[in-house]
Amino acid sequence: MGAVAPAAMSLVVRNLQRAVPLRRARLREKVQAVRRALGVQRFDLGVVCVDNRKIQQINRIYRDKNTPTDVLSFPFYENLKAGDIPQPEFPDDYNLGDIFLGVEYIFQHCKENEDYYDILTMYQKEKQVLEELSRHTGTRLQPLSRDLF
Repeated sequence: MGAVAPAAMSLVVRNLQRAVPLRRARLREKVQAVRRALGVQRFDLGVVCVDNRKIQQINRIYRDKNTPTDVLSFPFYENLKAGDIPQPEFPDDYNLGDIFLGVEYIFQHCKENEDYYDILTMYQKEKQVLEELSRHTGTRLQPLSRDLF
């Protein structure tokens, strides 16, 4: 039997870059909406905004790719099937993990009329879901929006 989780858990949004002006409150609001829509607001989540240099360093260390990128996710539950919501047994296990957003990279690829905060939130989720699905199916799925920015 799973543990009873609190109604809402923490969302930590950290901005560790200065390349792009960023209002954390607006990003936090968008990420909270995505969490509610996906039914995972009971889980902790960390979102860390970094510049091209830092995301390239992380990409090189963890994926052996020496290039900047848009999103890197580090799930708390590594063996979870795509689309499944974790069923933690202990309150401390209500954690989705951490997401690193390459905000400089994303900003450089946004079109003029796009809302940067919508792009940060939705592209991050699209990429995360496709990476998870690719991992489980052995394919290399890419977002349909990849050529748009």
